[in-house]
Amino acid sequence: MDEDWLVFSPSPSPPSFVLPPGAVDAHCHIFGPGDVFPFAAERKYTPCDAPKEKLWTLRDYLGFERNVIVQATCHGTDNRALLDALKSAAGRARGVASVQTAVTDEMLQVLHDAGVRGVRFNFVKRLVDALPHETLAEIAERISLLGWHTVIYFESQDLAQLYDFISSLPGTVVVDHMGRPDVSLPVDGAEFELFLKLLSDNHNFYSKVSCPERLSKIGPPKYSDVLPFAKAVVEAFPDRVLWGTDWPHPNMKTHMPDDGKLVDIIPLIASTPVLQHKLLVDNPMNLYWPEEVD
Repeated sequence: MDEDWLVFSPSPSPPSFVLPPGAVDAHCHIFGPGDVFPFAAERKYTPCDAPKEKLWTLRDYLGFERNVIVQATCHGTDNRALLDALKSAAGRARGVASVQTAVTDEMLQVLHDAGVRGVRFNFVKRLVDALPHETLAEIAERISLLGWHTVIYFESQDLAQLYDFISSLPGTVVVDHMGRPDVSLPVDGAEFELFLKLLSDNHNFYSKVSCPERLSKIGPPKYSDVLPFAKAVVEAFPDRVLWGTDWPHPNMKTHMPDDGKLVDIIPLIASTPVLQHKLLVDNPMNLYWPEEVD
């Protein structure tokens, strides 16, 4: 593990906010264990082990019923740890994988059968060696045949350059963490307005309103500088928002968030039971378990 890398909290606070029945943690990760599922040689960081058993324990402790596990960059396109977790989840988890253009249709079907429903592409320059424009364009067409969606991760200062490209993507697109806005700027400023325009112009786009611990300049416990941004997205696009813990909080180097306190932020950004149900149940179920939706 990297020396400056913090380990997830072993004993988070019990949340005060009671999650609605059927709530989904729609963004979390599995790391290793490294001696069973080695980390990628090209990784930009080396995390602590965060195996599936720890995630299931946290799920039950916080009151979630399901998880969406997102392949992290430290495992590259080796999805074995993700597949292992999905196969052990008894249908209570879905996955977002990372693949290369060389992936075969047979492997895509193996991923689908295990519970993968999306592919993630990373445009955060400090985390990748090359931006995946060509790979994404090709893969997006292929996964649309399986009914999967595309997940993209970028930072707000790069959105203007990426806008036309990502707007052209077929099928459903999910943006991680509101496109990482600079929360020191006004919520009604030009940079965040461009992100809201992206969602407004493209009705196939969803946004995760997660990871205040990454975005905040103020810090815990409420990360109050992030709340206006998340609240604006939830209220403007209630049918296209998702929330997740981001456990085990990769690459956190200043503080490790308390997962129970993160859950308590939810009613501050989704202020009514209707909004909370859409955010935590309806929207993730529509994306990841549509066969169970009436």
